[in-house]
Amino acid sequence: MSESNTFKIEPWVLTQRQGLPLDIKVKMTQRRIKQWYEGQDGAVYVSFSGGKDSTVLLHLVRSMYPEVPAVFIDTGLEYPEIRDFVKTFDNVVWLKPALSFKGVIEKYGYPVVSKENAQKIHEIRNTKSDKLMHKRLYGDEKGNGKLSKKWRILIAAPFNTSHKCCDVLKKSPVKKYERMSGLYPFVGTMAEDSSLRRLAYLRKGCNAFDTKRPTSTPLMFWKEDDIWNYLKNNDIPYSKIYDMGYTRTGCMFCMFGVNIQPEPNKFMVMAKTHPAQWNYCINKLGCGRVMDFIGVKYK
Repeated sequence: MSESNTFKIEPWVLTQRQGLPLDIKVKMTQRRIKQWYEGQDGAVYVSFSGGKDSTVLLHLVRSMYPEVPAVFIDTGLEYPEIRDFVKTFDNVVWLKPALSFKGVIEKYGYPVVSKENAQKIHEIRNTKSDKLMHKRLYGDEKGNGKLSKKWRILIAAPFNTSHKCCDVLKKSPVKKYERMSGLYPFVGTMAEDSSLRRLAYLRKGCNAFDTKRPTSTPLMFWKEDDIWNYLKNNDIPYSKIYDMGYTRTGCMFCMFGVNIQPEPNKFMVMAKTHPAQWNYCINKLGCGRVMDFIGVKYK
C-alpha cells in the first residue's frame, strides 16, 4: 500500500522504528526508495545540501539507481567547506535564488527565533486584517495561533523579522526546477529534527504521493547516530565542516534557534573558524544588533 497524506502512523510505531537496528532501517529505506522511484517512473532527484544526512541519502539512492541527479541550492549562505564538498560529486545541478540573503532581509526582515514566531511577528507588523491581528496577539477560540509572550518584544524591534528567507532562497528555486524538469524529490529529513517533521511523518509517512508537493523522505525514522554509523560502516567521505565544531550545516547566517543553542553557539564558533564571514554577517548585515536585542551572545 502506498503511503500518502491519508496514511496515519501512530507515535509508538515511529518510536519502535527509530529503535530498530541500522541494518533493518537500511532495508526499510531501500524499499521506500524503490517504491518512490518506480511510483514516479524514475522521474526523481535527490535534494543534496552537502550535509551528512543528504550525503547518506545520496549514497543510498545512487547505490540502487546511479543515474539519479542531485540538486544543490547555492543560496550564498553555505559554508565554504560544504560548497567544496558538493563539487566532488558528479551529476549535481546547482540552483541559485533570485534574491541574495541581503536582499531578503532588506525586503522582508531577519530570520530570528523560529520560523513560526517570525511569521507571526511579520504578520502582526504588516497585516491589514483585524482578524489575523487578533489571532496573532490573542489566539483563536481555543487559544491557538498567538505569538509567544516572550517574543512580543520583537513587534516593536528596530528591525523587521520574517519567515520568508527559506521560501525565497530555497523553496522558490527548487519549485521552479521541479516544474521545468518534471522530477520529484528525495529529501534527507528525519522526524527527530523537529516537532514539525515528526508530525509530518506521523501524518504522511515517508512517501507522500498525494500531497501538493509530492516528496519522499525515506530517512524519517533514522536517528543521528544512524547517520554517523552508516557513514563509518561504508567508509563514506563527508564534509570536513563537521570536524570544525559544527553539528549542523544549515545556512551560515540563519538565526532560527540560535537563542536555544548551547554555548558556544554557531556564531561563536564561526567567529573562530570563518572570521571574514562572521564579520560580514554580524557587522555588515546587522545580525549582531538582532542578537543583541534578544540577548544572544555571538562572540
